[in-house]
Amino acid sequence: MKIKKILFYLLAGLLGGCIPVMSLHPLFTEENLVFEEKLLGTWVDDPNSPETTWEFRRFDEPGEANEIAYKLLFSDNEGQKGSFIAHLVKLDNKLFLDAYPSEVPWEPKDPNQVQWLYNTLFLIPAHTFLKIDSIEPQLKMHWTTEDKMEEMLKENPDAVKHTSVEDRLVLTASTKELQAFVLKYADDERVFPAEAILTRSKTGNR
Repeated sequence: MKIKKILFYLLAGLLGGCIPVMSLHPLFTEENLVFEEKLLGTWVDDPNSPETTWEFRRFDEPGEANEIAYKLLFSDNEGQKGSFIAHLVKLDNKLFLDAYPSEVPWEPKDPNQVQWLYNTLFLIPAHTFLKIDSIEPQLKMHWTTEDKMEEMLKENPDAVKHTSVEDRLVLTASTKELQAFVLKYADDERVFPAEAILTRSKTGNR
């Protein structure tokens, strides 16, 4: 299955200021992908005064890789927005989310509008992961953060293959190795320390 290449850049806006750990390889293969209807819809961190909104839609663009994918639209109360392609991954009895940007500012329809077209050839593809603890009645998720992961890797540098790029932690392990890693450390707060507890929006569409 061909997967659209994705870009190495901060997702701090998506994840409340935390810098997630990036991986060169996805967490999933075709055999690990599932689609959960209950995930569809709009979720907020505070039903009375939401600061962040997460909207999961069906990814409706044609292509084998997108048949069981979600389009994740994120926004916060400061006007920051993000659009992502997300895949729900089932490993043993645990659920994870593999997310990457679906739209980027240096990919306009007219390539002549890109000021530094040649520079885009040097961008590094990357994925980031979240652990799904529950979907209903609340969507509870944990994700990786660089600072905690670095602490863990200092104690156990062989836990997962990794490197540093411009002072950024990047996982270099294969998909199979990543799956073994997240299953082994799924409940380790050093690997998945950041938490989001979301409630379904009463005004959002499912």
